[in-house]
Amino acid sequence: MEAAGEARSAGPGPAHGEPGAEGPGSRRCPSAEETSLEVRWVQGFSDKIGFVNNHTVCYPCGNYILFVDVETKKKTVLECQTGQVGAFAVNGNSKVVAFSDRKLNPFIYIYTFPELNKLTELKGNVQLDYTLLAFSFTGPYLASYSSIPEFVLSVWNWQENILLCSESQPGVTATFLSFNPMNWQQLCFVNESSLTIWNIERNNEDHYLKQNPVKLPDEEGSLSLHEDLFSPDSHSENPYYGPVMPISAIAGLVGDEAETFMPRDVIKPSVHPTVHCWTATSDIYMGCEEGCILAINTETLNVSFLQQSPIPEKRRSVLDLLSYLYREVQKKKDGKLKDLERRVVLSMAFCKDGLYTAGSEGIVFCYRIKGLQYEMTVCVDISQPISSLIFSPDYTILLIVTKQGTIYTYKPAHDGEAVKLLDACSSCFLSADFLTPGNKYCVSVAISGEVQIWLLEDGTCLSKLSLGIEENITASFTATAMACCPSSNSVAVGTKRGEIYFIDVTKVEAPRVVHRIFLSKSPVLSLHYDQSGQFLIARAAEGHIFILDARPSKLFQVLGYIVLADEVLGLSVVSDFRHDLVEVVVLLKVAEVQRARLEIFCLPSALTTDNEKYVNEQGMLKASAIKMEQYDLDYPLSSAVKLKDDVVYGYCTCAPFICKYHLSEQNMLKDLSVFLSEKRTPSNQLGPGFLCLSPNSRWLASAAEDGVLFIYHTFTMDVLAQKHCHSYQGGGIRSMVFSLDGQFILVNGVYDGALVCLKWKRIKKIEVKEAAFHWRSLLAILNKSICNENAVLKSMAEWQFDPESTLESLPEEKFEEAPESSSVELTEEDRSFTRLNSAITSEMTWIDQKMKKVIREETQKFANQKKELKMGIKKLRKNIQRMMHENEQMPDIEKLEQQEFNLDIEEQERLQAEAEQEVARLRKEIDMENLANCYLQDVIKRECWDSMCVKGRAVKCFHIACEVKNYPLKKRSEVELETLEKVLQLKKIEAVDLKVRKEIVEMEPETVLPQEEEEMEEEEVVADDSASYCLVGSLSSQYGGDTSILYHQFDLHTREQKVNQIVLLQDIIYKVKTAFNKEFDTVAQQKEHEIARVKERNLRIREIMAQLGVEEEIWEPALTDDEIPERALIVQDSEIKVEKYLTPQEKAKAEMLAKLEMERRLAALDNERLRALNDMMGGVLEVKKEDILKIDIPPPPFISKPESAWNEEEKKIFREYEKKVEELNEEKEKHRRALEAELKKLQASIQETTQCFDKTMCKLFERKVNSEMVIYQEELKIINILYSLLLDEELDTREAALHHFLKKKRKEKVKSTKTIQCTNRKIDAYIDTYENAIAEDKMLESDFRKDFADVPAYILDRLFKLYRRRPRTQKMKMLPDTSSPYGDHSGSAEDYKEALTLLMKAMDELDKPEHMPNGLDPSLWDRFCLARRNKMESEQLVKWKALTLAEMQAFLQRRMDDDEKMKSEIGHIFQELTWLREEKMKLQLNLTVQFLLKQGQVELESTELPDFTDAILINKTVIEELNCSIMAEGEKKVASMVECKDFSKGIFQLEWEHKKMKMQIEDLKQKAQDILTLRISKDHQLGNLMSGRSKIQLSNFLTVLNYDSRITHQVSMMEQTLSVIDKLHKKNVKNCQKIIKELEKCISLKKQANYELSLELKEKLVSVSERKHIFEAADTRLVSEKIARQRYREILKQKQLQDDVREQKEQFKVLRAEAERLRSRIFPTL
Repeated sequence: MEAAGEARSAGPGPAHGEPGAEGPGSRRCPSAEETSLEVRWVQGFSDKIGFVNNHTVCYPCGNYILFVDVETKKKTVLECQTGQVGAFAVNGNSKVVAFSDRKLNPFIYIYTFPELNKLTELKGNVQLDYTLLAFSFTGPYLASYSSIPEFVLSVWNWQENILLCSESQPGVTATFLSFNPMNWQQLCFVNESSLTIWNIERNNEDHYLKQNPVKLPDEEGSLSLHEDLFSPDSHSENPYYGPVMPISAIAGLVGDEAETFMPRDVIKPSVHPTVHCWTATSDIYMGCEEGCILAINTETLNVSFLQQSPIPEKRRSVLDLLSYLYREVQKKKDGKLKDLERRVVLSMAFCKDGLYTAGSEGIVFCYRIKGLQYEMTVCVDISQPISSLIFSPDYTILLIVTKQGTIYTYKPAHDGEAVKLLDACSSCFLSADFLTPGNKYCVSVAISGEVQIWLLEDGTCLSKLSLGIEENITASFTATAMACCPSSNSVAVGTKRGEIYFIDVTKVEAPRVVHRIFLSKSPVLSLHYDQSGQFLIARAAEGHIFILDARPSKLFQVLGYIVLADEVLGLSVVSDFRHDLVEVVVLLKVAEVQRARLEIFCLPSALTTDNEKYVNEQGMLKASAIKMEQYDLDYPLSSAVKLKDDVVYGYCTCAPFICKYHLSEQNMLKDLSVFLSEKRTPSNQLGPGFLCLSPNSRWLASAAEDGVLFIYHTFTMDVLAQKHCHSYQGGGIRSMVFSLDGQFILVNGVYDGALVCLKWKRIKKIEVKEAAFHWRSLLAILNKSICNENAVLKSMAEWQFDPESTLESLPEEKFEEAPESSSVELTEEDRSFTRLNSAITSEMTWIDQKMKKVIREETQKFANQKKELKMGIKKLRKNIQRMMHENEQMPDIEKLEQQEFNLDIEEQERLQAEAEQEVARLRKEIDMENLANCYLQDVIKRECWDSMCVKGRAVKCFHIACEVKNYPLKKRSEVELETLEKVLQLKKIEAVDLKVRKEIVEMEPETVLPQEEEEMEEEEVVADDSASYCLVGSLSSQYGGDTSILYHQFDLHTREQKVNQIVLLQDIIYKVKTAFNKEFDTVAQQKEHEIARVKERNLRIREIMAQLGVEEEIWEPALTDDEIPERALIVQDSEIKVEKYLTPQEKAKAEMLAKLEMERRLAALDNERLRALNDMMGGVLEVKKEDILKIDIPPPPFISKPESAWNEEEKKIFREYEKKVEELNEEKEKHRRALEAELKKLQASIQETTQCFDKTMCKLFERKVNSEMVIYQEELKIINILYSLLLDEELDTREAALHHFLKKKRKEKVKSTKTIQCTNRKIDAYIDTYENAIAEDKMLESDFRKDFADVPAYILDRLFKLYRRRPRTQKMKMLPDTSSPYGDHSGSAEDYKEALTLLMKAMDELDKPEHMPNGLDPSLWDRFCLARRNKMESEQLVKWKALTLAEMQAFLQRRMDDDEKMKSEIGHIFQELTWLREEKMKLQLNLTVQFLLKQGQVELESTELPDFTDAILINKTVIEELNCSIMAEGEKKVASMVECKDFSKGIFQLEWEHKKMKMQIEDLKQKAQDILTLRISKDHQLGNLMSGRSKIQLSNFLTVLNYDSRITHQVSMMEQTLSVIDKLHKKNVKNCQKIIKELEKCISLKKQANYELSLELKEKLVSVSERKHIFEAADTRLVSEKIARQRYREILKQKQLQDDVREQKEQFKVLRAEAERLRSRIFPTL
């Protein structure tokens, strides 16, 4: 390894980063091969860090990988020529480093250390980028993970450049990836919310990745069992609603989503992993963002929580005290408390001592874990958030990496403090520059405000100053610009807040802030010094450019500023030492046209001495003083630099080339005053870029977003050198700068965080001499000023933030005005106009201070005039206040308005204009709001009112609190009507088809049913009609619905029928509502008529009450808004509570109409005829009968005289007057009684009619309730049908998902079967190879004596013992390392080569001649050693093959287990498919039927409801047929019992006859004996020879006295016997006829039953065919056998019934034959 600063190149670029490799289209000067750049050193930081050996760490930074020696802190640089370093990994055991580039189709490069030689390049199928790389602990294995679009996890053998296996995980983004140190065949894959264990299974040369996800606990810390929502363990079934489907089936998912779908309420966010590490037992410890540490068993995938073991009470008190002291120290230190109870682990490292952890609190803890409990101890406190903990390969050094970029080393064995290894900046570099004289030090600043000083030779960090964490500066500091002063060792840093900090770096080991200037509130965009170090030009936002004195002796005074109208793109400075001028070139962006504009102005040195001559009062530079010039260029530029000979180079933005302009009039267009470019040089760079001139103006550097730096010669524009020091992925180059001597170049990137120092490796001597000459000449000019200014800079005190120091004191006049203004009495209105702005900001910018100074000077200049004006205003105010007071005392008619006293007419007009604007604004807002409300009204009216063919309204009773509303109905759309018509037509076709099929199938019965059966059928029909409502399930037919068009509830089997039934039910609901609305409209019209009648009667009532003089409130019914809803859409004038706004025209029109109305009324009053009629006859020409109560007879005129003064004529007139008065009173009384009677009659009539209407309303209300009931019944039907359809759809979805899952499993099964077969073949082949190796090994041992047969026997025995002797190094290799926790690694077949190599090295000791037996020839010893080595190689080969064979057999066993598991899963799928088909069959047959049950019809003896779970619903006819058959069988049983009884009677009679005959025999025997004992003569004996009949006749004749009478008696007896026999025969014949009739009746019943059975059989055949089609469509092959067996039983039963019918026919024939035989026997003559 070379010294610090050594750089090596990596990647497929030119060797050692030669710029000689010319880019596409780039041009080179003839001497380009002699010029090149090299990387001197690189600075930066990355959190991807690791040990490459025991004492060297490395990490990527931009396009480079930095290697840092822990002991010497020297750095080595490895460069990636293809761009920025992507994924990164390091293996300290193998001393190799791997990284990927970030180009299209990236590579993975493997380099060795310290040689930095490229071992191999790994090329995969990744298109964009690798995100993670990980080395195995032992073995040549590398794991990689790619980003979008592949997301592929790959495992490589990097030594042999072989891709072993890969697996894709679409959409999964990884955060960590690591191998198991104890077993390379296990990988831990971690993302933001999950952890997966990948097992690498090997089958000889084939490798496979198998995924084992770990179920992590949720955020609350609970370990919930994983529930399989796709394949539940059991099928739950609701007895009413049917089977409960999985959530995926309910959601309607079929494909792969169905297997992974989980609803939101089930998903519980798991813990979020932050870090993990492997243990020596192959377990995993994992830290989480939630503050817990988990222990994961990689074999069982069980997760456990690690908990802190209980602490003894004494130790607990000590720890509490230490914790309290620690908190107090932290409060004093930074005021922030760190919660150690619930800490988040961000980094882990495992060793023999325990588990080392760290987090954001900055403390490293050691966990000593026993089981699931741990004891925690504090190791070291870094006081910075720690991001990584890494052990060295020998586990002696622990590397501690912080988020701020600081790296510490800690040795756990020594228990010492952490040693700082590297103090880098975690933030991106903003800019860098060289300190004067420019060949020793350089300065960089980061965006966070961290300033670092570097030694230019080797990049050593000399010191650091963080502006962002200086006390009380600001909460969030952001640097925006930086520049180093040529005339002093000071550095200027601009910030986002508009400040410039000046830093003293005269002592590079201790930089300090000496001054700060707050220019403006706009951010400082760039800072530029001229070469003489006289001026500092600061470019701020909004076109502001500030000119500052760069010398510390002038305290960095702000000289002035200018403001440019256009957007400033860039700024460059050119120093003219001859004329003592500084030219500032500003590049502007012209918005109107696609051109650039240059503004050039000069800064003379006199600006620092005579500043007032060049600036105005506000501090702005005068355009005439600075000689502002403007140039328009023909191309839009992003950057421009100017040479001293009026030559300008610009980087074009519209095309990648550099334009050269000469600012002379001959290069300008005559018409447009636009300068044309003289030359355009292609730059071959991507994106917008910028240009930079070297100090001697000989070299022009070009940088852009592609990260490539080009250096051109300014005279020829030939490419001198190019360097790919940054990349496009890192944002390209942010800034670059040449050193004053031209030897070094500092370049920093935008986002890659790298600062690169370049140095000329090869350059022409003339170029070096020119740069050195310019440097020396410049130093000669600056040396004097540098010494003076540095002396002043050292004497300056360190700047401290003091808010009061930035405040300018308020002018004294302000404090003097306060008492004067306080003496003036102010009203509330005056205060609103004379309020002073007393808010003063804590800090004032330089511009604000200038403005404040100008205002203060103006105030001092016009102080007397101001005082006089104030006194005049004071007098005027008093006069106005007096006038206002007098105005308040005046009458209202003489009062002036308040605004009349406002003397400020302009202010009054302004206020009026503002008021009018506010009124206009409010009017506009109100108009827009009204427009929105109108639109909303139109939408609501259109949707909820206009679209309704029947508007919603209500009807209320007159006297009862009862209200009935109609059904609002929308007009049915054409689609709905077409669907309804289609369904009705289909229903008609089905009805006709069923009728035709019945006519074809039906056959008339041969016999006519008896009369009784016909009557029974009629009764059944009547009963069926009465029960139809119950079967239909609703009463809609009674309320306007037609239920005859509906399907029967028992026939809804198919989906089409159910959908059609829903359409028909919706139509019935619509008809029920329509029927009710008709009745509602009738009642509403009736109420309107009743109200009209009441109003007519009320008119008469008012007349009567007016005649009677009765003042009572008359009940006047009216329709409410609910009854006339149209009124809600019309706004009445009475509803508007505010005064209507009238325009002037409307006001004039209203006044004119009022005037005309007043004139009309006055004209009507001035009518002589009406006035005369009122005076003479009360305004009427005749008196009506209704006015009789108003008639009064005038008294005679003498009534005022006393009665004694009356004469006779007057008395007579008075009597007539009294008579007329009496008659008039009687007439009035009679008329009053008539009117009262009429009034009562009218009121009673109104009461009666309204009450009658209320009764009608009550009936309508009952009708509404019943209609609602009917509608709910139909809606309940629809809901049940919809649920059945939904369940059917869920079953279909579940079946489709299972078929998809089954297809997937079958593919896996086929793949698994092929794998097993292939593995079996490989194992068989490998067994042969293994057996051959064993045989060869045995053959080597058996052939040993043959090969050495020429050796004497005693020597041969010794040789054989040596032949079997083995070295002990093999066992020593297996001993674990004392420092590494992963000592005993699992053996694998890959260790064969390494073990064989070690064994052969150990054999070198045994092969030495001192081990040779005495007397043995050396040539034989050499041959023996070779044979022994061959034998050992053979043994190792056998061992290796045995391990490989064991792995193959284990792989086969795992695949067989997986195959068995897959078989069981497929079996479960088939079982569930069978269950689904059965459920679908049940769903088609087990229908939900709705019944109507009357109250009281079903009575239960107890309150407990019976269990109807096993009940079935059957037709009533089935029960009746069963009852008939039971009754028939009962009659048969009774008949058989009667027959048995009669038979037993016959038996008793025969027994009695038998006894009688026995007695007769005994009597006859006695008589015979008597006869034998009778003595007779020979004549008597001869008489015995006669015939028996003659003997009997003769004996009878002889014995009977009256023989004839005897004969007659016998004849009569015979006749009686014959008559009895005849009667008995007739009775038997009648009985037989009755039996025949009963048999015929039975035969007819059987025929009818057979006919019905034949019809049912045909329907069954039809249903069987339909079911057959359904089964074929549903693929029910698995249940076909069960159905076939069930059908076979039915056929057997049917056949048995046919056999029974056949036997009954045979019995009937036998009975008929027996009846014929009996008839012929009894009546032989018939």
